Amino acid sequence: MDIIRTRALRGPNLWSRHTAIETVLSCKGNENVIGQLPGFETRLRALFPFIGELHPTVLGQPLALAHVLENAAIALQVQAGCPVVFGHTTATLEEGVYQVVVQYTEEAVGRLAVQRAAELIAAALAPEGSAATFDAAAVVAELRELDEDERLGPSTGAIVEAAVARGIPYRRLTRGSLVQFGWGARQRRIQAAEVDSTSGVAESIAQDKELTKQLLNAAGVPVPLGRPVKDLEDGWAAAQEIGLPVVTKPQDGNQGKGVTVNIGSREQFDAAYASAAKYGEVMVEKFLPGFDFRLLVVGDRLVAAARRDPPQVIGDGERTVRALVDEVNLDPRRGEGHATSLTKIRLDAIAIGRLESQGLTPDSVPALGQRVVLRNNANLSTGGTATDVTDTVHPDIAARAVDAAQMVGLHICGVDMVCENVIRPLEEQHGGIVEVNAAPGLRMHISPSFGRGRPVGEAVMDQLFPPGDQGRIPVVAVTGTNGKTTTARLINHLLAASGLVTGMTNTDGVYVDGRQTDSGDCSGPKSARNVLLHPDVEAAVFEVARGGILREGLGFDMCSVAVVTNIGAGDHLGLNYIHSVEDLSVLKRVIVRNVSPEGYAVLNAADPHVAAMASVVTSGPAHVIYFAADRQCPVMATHRAQGHRTVYVDRGEVIAAEGAWRERVPLSGVPITRGGTLPFQVENVMAAVAAAWAVGLDWDTIRSGLASFKNDAAGVPGRFNMMRFRGATVIADYGHNTDAMKALVAAVDTLPAKRRSVVISGAGDRRDCDIRDQTAILGAAFDDVILYQDAAQRGRADGEVIALLRQGLEGAQRTAVVDEIRGEFVAIDSALDRLQPGDLTLILVDQVDEALAHLARRIEAG
Repeated sequence: MDIIRTRALRGPNLWSRHTAIETVLSCKGNENVIGQLPGFETRLRALFPFIGELHPTVLGQPLALAHVLENAAIALQVQAGCPVVFGHTTATLEEGVYQVVVQYTEEAVGRLAVQRAAELIAAALAPEGSAATFDAAAVVAELRELDEDERLGPSTGAIVEAAVARGIPYRRLTRGSLVQFGWGARQRRIQAAEVDSTSGVAESIAQDKELTKQLLNAAGVPVPLGRPVKDLEDGWAAAQEIGLPVVTKPQDGNQGKGVTVNIGSREQFDAAYASAAKYGEVMVEKFLPGFDFRLLVVGDRLVAAARRDPPQVIGDGERTVRALVDEVNLDPRRGEGHATSLTKIRLDAIAIGRLESQGLTPDSVPALGQRVVLRNNANLSTGGTATDVTDTVHPDIAARAVDAAQMVGLHICGVDMVCENVIRPLEEQHGGIVEVNAAPGLRMHISPSFGRGRPVGEAVMDQLFPPGDQGRIPVVAVTGTNGKTTTARLINHLLAASGLVTGMTNTDGVYVDGRQTDSGDCSGPKSARNVLLHPDVEAAVFEVARGGILREGLGFDMCSVAVVTNIGAGDHLGLNYIHSVEDLSVLKRVIVRNVSPEGYAVLNAADPHVAAMASVVTSGPAHVIYFAADRQCPVMATHRAQGHRTVYVDRGEVIAAEGAWRERVPLSGVPITRGGTLPFQVENVMAAVAAAWAVGLDWDTIRSGLASFKNDAAGVPGRFNMMRFRGATVIADYGHNTDAMKALVAAVDTLPAKRRSVVISGAGDRRDCDIRDQTAILGAAFDDVILYQDAAQRGRADGEVIALLRQGLEGAQRTAVVDEIRGEFVAIDSALDRLQPGDLTLILVDQVDEALAHLARRIEAG
């Protein structure tokens, strides 16, 4: 079994809405059939008992090694704690070659799971007595550790889960905890439990413990006495002034690092000062008796509260402190760092010092029932526990916590309070607020050691987005065989005409608010994600090409409108296991399958493959807008009779109809269609009108936008750009498949010309028949044909493409002259030099920008 290729599908894709690893592998010969591998399944289960059930056949075909790879990769992730369920294996048309798709939650874990699954199969295939082994426990541990390293921590994870529950899209911007919610101008960002609206000034105040105390004191919030100290002796002097017991802490610290409480002697103070000094300047404060409470404030309300207890064990009169700690650490909730709800207790120097203050060592045996404390501070990061007390917090204490957060300026704030309990006001029990924390840890509130968890993630999302707001902007996705770029540009123009700041991607580049920010073919998911990242974009239009879907999936989870212009005879067939028009239709309908529940699918009713995509629109036929020039098209007529939305042409007007309602757009006012004489442009206009209608643009804006859209080289480069040269007509177009040739011939037939010529090449990554068919179509419509070899032969031998193009011209009805020229620009110059007044030439450009620039220079020079 050989793995040919592995790639990550990071968005909705051909196979599912899940993120997934797609692997292409070859496992040829009879040994591929599991039933013909004696003892294989027995050895497989001995190596990895959790493989699950292996059915002898899948969809009527014998079980292959590829199916085992799918099962094993999923089972390995499940054993590692990853919640994955989806897998799919399909045979390609190549004998013994399969596509295996396995869901992942973290890409690195999914990739490694597939790799280890292949190693498991190799070990099970190895003959008995060989050295091949597979340590399943070690592999699962490896995957679990990688998952803990890769996935979001519990605080950020809870916020993300709350966003997903509300349908708010999110994107992790780094491997850390920086996350974007929403899109474009509606986006918000968090860094762990800190929101983007919190100022750096507020964060700096929170880090400065002395300044925080001054501000809280000014607001009437009880705080302990204390001050920053210069050195050890100044610290001891401060302790004497305040009165023992005291607390030492770093002036700029977090997570309880360097904090020591209840210091009652000079010896204890010296050790505590040294611990705090590791983290910067030191503060000495009065020790407040009582328990350590953490109150979580989000916005202007208290959302959770917990009592925090230091790490401790209870003696049983038989085991040592070390053994008791080991037993506590067996709790599956305890792990390293912050990935789990609790942290393992460490017997480090601080713990040993705390034991010594109790007259113990790690090897001491505490008496039955003796409480052994292993830290002075109660932070979860040091192994402490948390008990939820949210429902018992006195309103005055909640108000004090909110006052503290707002005085500092924090939108999400962890308020540390020391008092006997939270059921009475602080003033009645001489308690106080000892610290205010930016980006507080949330795990003690999400999954406390005791008590019920609180929906703090939901509270944070409510602070970022009001109820009902998903942070989305209108997203229009456009795909099809032909017309994608023109339709996308036209929709973008209509949205911009309505006053929205737009972001657009297509095969020419990326555009934000009319300014090009990237060039080249940008019709893939990476470019779409970059547009959704831009903070100014209020609406987005994405041309979605097949390559991007196959390579990585969509760059968004849902779109407001999905437009499919046509499928026709298809294009690029035979590549990447897309062999037929039916295969291509399944791929292109991915955007339709991922229309939002409130959105619309705009479908070409005259194309059977496109019209059939309505069946995958989850919100039903009421959210489908069919378009076709012929209103009597059966699909269209039925849809219109049912009262649903349709767009068609009648008496020189584009008609939008829904029930008895009609809206009319005269084609005479749409320059791109030349008064309705260019059928393929009329189709593009109908698709754009339907999309604008679906988004909710008003009809005056739609009409004025159509009237102001110019189909020139600047507005839509390489899409039927018409120019005049020495009294002749020059048309530049990027048409590159048989359907495009037919549409261009139909358009050219509407234009007068004495003599017609065409300049064409062919892309080497098309099938032979597709290359021949293009010139076969042109041979019936043009007098002269100039063939040139394009810049990239894409795997073809020198001259092979031109030979195929020439074969297509054999027996041509009209073509009398066929020339072969090397070089695109030389071919263009040759066609221009031959033109006489009244002639017409169609130039099918390959290097669009360069060719158009060359044409512009020639035309300007005359």
